[in-house]
Amino acid sequence: MNRPRPTHPTRAVLTTTVLLAALVAVLVPTVRKDGYFADPIGLTWWYAAAWALFAAAVVSVRGAPARAVVPLVLAGSAAVALTGLAAAPRTSTDSFRYAWDGRVQAAGISPYDHTPADPALTGLRDTWLFPEGPACTGRPDLAPVTAGVCTRINRPQVHTVYPPVAEGYFLLVHALSPDGVRHKALQAGGVAVSVGVTGVLLLILRRGRGDPRHAAYWAWCPAVPVEAVNNAHVDALAVLLSVAALGVVGRRRVAGGVLLGLAVAAKLLPAVLLPGVLAGVRTWRRAAAVLLPTAAAVGLLYLPYVLTSRSSVLGYLGGYAEEEGYEDAGARGRYALLRLVLPDDWALPAAAVVMLAVVAYAWRRGDPERPWSAALLVTGTAFLLMTPGYSWYALLLIALVALDGRWEWLGVAVAGAVVYIAGRSLGPDTGTVAYALAGAAAFAGWLLRRGGPAHPGATLRLHPAQRRATL
Repeated sequence: MNRPRPTHPTRAVLTTTVLLAALVAVLVPTVRKDGYFADPIGLTWWYAAAWALFAAAVVSVRGAPARAVVPLVLAGSAAVALTGLAAAPRTSTDSFRYAWDGRVQAAGISPYDHTPADPALTGLRDTWLFPEGPACTGRPDLAPVTAGVCTRINRPQVHTVYPPVAEGYFLLVHALSPDGVRHKALQAGGVAVSVGVTGVLLLILRRGRGDPRHAAYWAWCPAVPVEAVNNAHVDALAVLLSVAALGVVGRRRVAGGVLLGLAVAAKLLPAVLLPGVLAGVRTWRRAAAVLLPTAAAVGLLYLPYVLTSRSSVLGYLGGYAEEEGYEDAGARGRYALLRLVLPDDWALPAAAVVMLAVVAYAWRRGDPERPWSAALLVTGTAFLLMTPGYSWYALLLIALVALDGRWEWLGVAVAGAVVYIAGRSLGPDTGTVAYALAGAAAFAGWLLRRGGPAHPGATLRLHPAQRRATL
């Protein structure tokens, strides 16, 4: 998004406000629609309407005067996030595992030691997470446990996969929750975290490191109320820690490394940001100033669970990777774009080679003052190569777009949502088409920026003074 030219600032503020109100009005029925199993195509159209209004709002805010941007972004962030509270989780059951892990820890038991279906934890069950009798009949969102007993928790026969910061968050939410609040506690946490991400984005961008209007890419994005609030995915907490890490690592490398370690220990995906935080670094000493605190933070956070658990603290991680097809390119639509031109057996090594090349480019040409630019390139490329099937993974990418301003990468988030919601109805080629269009949009954006005016995120090339500072 180019630097705005506020020709009619009052009109721009009014138009943006109206568009945000329309976005909120569309998001409420979108969240309330129980269409994941019954009407995925209908739900997809609601998503499309929300994304169209979101796009119109972020274009409109370009004309708003600077003094109005922060209030608009923050107010819109709160209003959009609150729509996620309009219903119980609709398109994911992950938050029920979160609630269970918090309950297990509150009982003084390691969440890594037992599966939810383990009879040893029968005393912790209630009829919310473990319905019985007729309540189990004909419900595709419930998993069987024993005869007459089912659960809202997915994969109840496997151990938890979540890292220690996530587990600590689940315990904290459980401890702070009134009795009987059920799913609302984690959703309320999602609202707080989502608006918190907006606040951190604005702090970073207002300090002369970008355009505060770009924070709207996160603040008003329809994926945030759906995935971070309604489905209460812990990915939002990892995003908050990741954004904070990227915001400080250029000037305080140790603090940035610690924050990145916290992010990785909340959801492992932020490890993909490492090439970004090392962009432009040319000495082992400077690299170690980030890498060692990151590794130390992850290790120290895992240590209490390692010492108190009888089972592996990695839980179902290996099984999850295999189940989702990351080890077998022919399974679950992974590496879909590579498989258009390569045999299945070549897809995984080809993805590794391409990623190494992109990482090397990001490291060599990256700007240490804007680590999110390199991180966006690496993260976006990883998504296009792996073509994940879960839409909430893209929350991290959306935050990187908000930091950097290269809006064309939002197509990757749209592709993930299309695959997750509509893929079962539209067929196995849905992911290939969606991610191909997202890749084409990212490439087109790169071409346009090369031929247009300079943009803070348009290039990863270091300025000479910046290059000398990192040698």
